Amino acid sequence: NFFATGEEKTQMDFPPGYGYRYKASDNWILNQMIHNLTPEAMTLYVTYTVDFIPATDPAAAGIKEVKPIWMDVESGIYPVFDSYRGEGGPDGEFVYPQDRPDAYPPGVHKNERTIPRDGVLIGTTGHVHTGGLSTDLYLSRAGAGYAGPTCEQPKSFNKQINRFKASIKRLNAKLKRVNRSMAPKKLRRQRKASDSRNFRKSIRQKRARKANLKKAKRKKVALLKSVMKKDKAEKKAYSACTDKQPEVTGNRVHLFESTANYFEPAGPVSWDMAMMSTRDDWRVQVKAGDKLEIQTTYESKRASWYENMGINIVYWSDETNGRDPYVTKVDGEGVLNHGHYAENDDHGGTTPVVGPDPASLPDGLASIGPFTISAYSYGNGGDFRLPGASGRPPVVKQGQSFTFKLSNTDIGNEVWHSLTSCKSPCNKSTGIAYPIADGDFQFDSGQLGTGGAPTVNRTTWSTPADLPVGTHTFYCRIHPLMRGAIRVAKPNGS
Repeated sequence: NFFATGEEKTQMDFPPGYGYRYKASDNWILNQMIHNLTPEAMTLYVTYTVDFIPATDPAAAGIKEVKPIWMDVESGIYPVFDSYRGEGGPDGEFVYPQDRPDAYPPGVHKNERTIPRDGVLIGTTGHVHTGGLSTDLYLSRAGAGYAGPTCEQPKSFNKQINRFKASIKRLNAKLKRVNRSMAPKKLRRQRKASDSRNFRKSIRQKRARKANLKKAKRKKVALLKSVMKKDKAEKKAYSACTDKQPEVTGNRVHLFESTANYFEPAGPVSWDMAMMSTRDDWRVQVKAGDKLEIQTTYESKRASWYENMGINIVYWSDETNGRDPYVTKVDGEGVLNHGHYAENDDHGGTTPVVGPDPASLPDGLASIGPFTISAYSYGNGGDFRLPGASGRPPVVKQGQSFTFKLSNTDIGNEVWHSLTSCKSPCNKSTGIAYPIADGDFQFDSGQLGTGGAPTVNRTTWSTPADLPVGTHTFYCRIHPLMRGAIRVAKPNGS
């Protein structure tokens, strides 16, 4: 594999002077995922343009060949994993595979690749799915360690700063007392209690005292500002030094973070995003035997995310003039791969609604099913878009499960569906950012079907038996216009 893109449409751009070499005898395979979110049949065309220079052309002599290294947190034809709301910790982020200790079998590291020979990494871009925040690329080298600049700790001016602040505080307190003594009421009482000569003398003394205190305060403030300026300069110099230091832990160094930039107004909940790519001067020197490692981060506060990916395709060249990542910081800020696409403007989550609030509907059938999913509808199994009694939520007693199955027609036509919990009422307009898997009680059937990955190779599914009392809403991840609701009632006598 030498290139991959997704719904965010990452572009492949090499630094000037580099190109991917291919032979006329090479066979190219285009593996395209076509995802129609609607029940409407469409005629689609795939067009791609390849610019190439023949190897015999004089211009080809100056082009350096790049080769791909496929980095992936999973493996296989459909390398995906699921993440769940609340997983990963209170920071609202889930890092895979680090935050899932059993992500791989013992001794297996799917997210690592070994560098075959010396070379220079010249570029990479991450790939995540909706909910993804970033991919991170690391390198490990046997016996290596931090070899960059040594940054002297900044000189501390805290004692001087605290001393001047305390002095200024005391001066302010004295000024406050002088000002109080010169308040109009106090001056009137003093005038009555003393003769005019002594009163005028007292006023002159207080004014002189106030002037001296202000002068002393100005001096202390000037000294404080001077010391704080020195303190800031020391910290700035130290920060400038540390900013050049590679992020090394043991023999593992961070190479690049490809962050997801979301244009989506609602945040990281849609495909309206673009990834950050390395700059043309990235150029990381690697050696034979080095190990590349990738991890990916997904948000875990707002929703669960299914069939996630974390991929980087790293391009490298047979050169020896790269930057040593253990000496020079290479994980600088990247460049945005592309801008917003107008095709992502339909965000959803507004009116018109697709149906009523299911919680306001009367009880439907008292049945555990099985309910048949067909014609892009959950049928009388709780599709609240349906009119009248057909759209009422079916009811079971607490502790029971609802069972759903695909129709023979959908199975024959390979039309797959899911039941994924979404936050009630889950009835707003469909868009790229709505609905999402944010149900108060999480459940997901997976893609029901028997087509191999990404289906779960079954056509029936039952809801969890521990659903709490209440109305639960769900949608289809493959066809999000499909919405359903089920209701759990209290057991008899409770």
